Parts: sequence; structure tokens; C-alpha cells
Amino acid sequence: MELVGVERRFGQVEAIAGLDLLVGHGAITVLLGPNGAGKTTALRMMTGALEPDGGTVRTFGLDPVDDGESVRSRTGVVSAKPSLYDRLSGLANLKYAAALYGVDHGDDRIADASRRFAIDHALHLSVGGYSTGMKTRLALARAVLHDPQLLLLDEPTSGLDPESSYAVLALIRELTDGGRTVVMCTHLLAEAEGLADHVVMLEDGRCLLAGSQHELISRYWTRPAVTVDALHGLTVDTLRDLGFVASATHHGVRVEVDSAEQIADLNAALVGAGVRVTRLEPEKPSLEDLYFRVRRDRPDQLAEKARS
Repeated sequence: MELVGVERRFGQVEAIAGLDLLVGHGAITVLLGPNGAGKTTALRMMTGALEPDGGTVRTFGLDPVDDGESVRSRTGVVSAKPSLYDRLSGLANLKYAAALYGVDHGDDRIADASRRFAIDHALHLSVGGYSTGMKTRLALARAVLHDPQLLLLDEPTSGLDPESSYAVLALIRELTDGGRTVVMCTHLLAEAEGLADHVVMLEDGRCLLAGSQHELISRYWTRPAVTVDALHGLTVDTLRDLGFVASATHHGVRVEVDSAEQIADLNAALVGAGVRVTRLEPEKPSLEDLYFRVRRDRPDQLAEKARS
């Protein structure tokens, strides 16, 4: 899937502004950004539900506006607020979806999907009595009934408790392990941490940064760093005298080294200088650290890093 120079306006509001996006096959691409960043709009254009005002969208190499039926038959969608039939049972909801997609062996597919998403015990119940987590699981089961190649998920854990969120995210990873491609929108950084194969940060309909979490963090943290604590003898000046770049933090002293291998040299140098080290902890920037650092940067810095 690819978006090139895509633009979309709602009246005077520019929701998407020259967006370029490439989605890799069999991977989880996570669109991150605050509310209003353009995540849902981008997702809807991938299925042809919205037509771009400019640029091109290709899903499976097809124009989703002109070839919408073909695209949607190979795509499963779970919206932020799934449209379910509350007065019907879970089973009736799934049977209706199976009929719409013309699914062969619908009963077998329903049984398999309901077991996978752990709702088989509640299929006889009215969906109006389902919890938020159960409704999300039902929506996911419905989305995979026709064995789609692509899954588009908009805030799939919205309103879920931590345990349910963890279970849903684990199921999403399981789907890509089976070869499906997933594009997921979220504003929750903890969701994307460790789940996303590819991260796209959006703001005001523009792409701030895109790449794997490791690649993106490497752009902003170019040198390894450790935090050092000691019983006595540890100062910023001591570390600078030893040839290491250091700055004080409220956790201890932050020390930058040229390579991860140099951490052992740092420890040896401190011991040799009579410093009694109690902690030598490598810095591991998180996706949250990256996100807020990116948003603090000036626009010219963002443009320079995006080109690097």
C-alpha cells in the first residue's frame, strides 16, 4: 500500500497535507499522533471511503476509489466505534457479516474466529450486553471472517482495561505472524512500543517521521549513554577529566560514550580513579521519549532528520 502526496480537506480544514506513506507487507504499521493529526482520515482513504483531493492512493496496487469493491473484499476494518447490531446476538452479527462477504463455509469461519478472539462462549448473548472489550473482540472476529490480507484498525483498544488491551494487542501480533498486513491508528504510545514494525508520526496531516523504532531512535540518540551513581568521588568534572562526555541529572550523572563497547572502559576508568560505582545503567530511549523529542524540535530540524 502506498500514499503519495495525498491531500484531503474538510471545508477550510486541511486534514491531510502532502502525506507520503509506504506500508510494508506482513508488518504492523502504527500511525501515531494527537487527536486531529489525520490518522483516521488516512485510514479511510486506504479503503476508498474517502477520496483524496490530491495525490494518489494505491491499495494492493489498485485505486481504492475506482476499485473499491476489490479493495474492500481483501480488507478488514475495525473502526474506533465499531458498528454492531446490539439487539442481535454475537452469532447473528457474525452470520450477517459472513453473508455480506459471501464467505464459504461461514459456520466454520465463525467458529474459528470466535475461538481465536475468545468470544465463543458469548455468541448466544445479545451484543447490547457485551462489555467494551467483548465488542472489540467481536469486531475483530467480524473483520477477519473473509480472511483479509489487510487489516485497518482505528484505536482498537479505546476504552479497554489494561488486561483486555494487552490481549487485543497480542491477537493483532498473532494476525501478522500469519502473514496479514496491519495498519493501526493510536495516540497511545505504550501500545506501539514493541508492537510496531514501522512507526509513522503524524501531526496536522503531515508526516513528521517514519521508520522502525530502532532506526528513528538512532537518529536522535546518536551516541550511547549510561547513568552512573556512586557512593563518593563521582562528579561531572571527574568524568570529563577521564575523557567522557557527562551531564548531571536528577537520577545521577549521565555519561555519553562513543560506542556500547566503551561502557566497560568507563567502568574501569571510574574504578581506577577510586570511584565506588553503585549503578551503571545504559540509557534505553522509549518511543515516548522519541515522540516528545520530535515534537519539541523546530520544523527545520524535523525536515533535516527526515531526509537523513
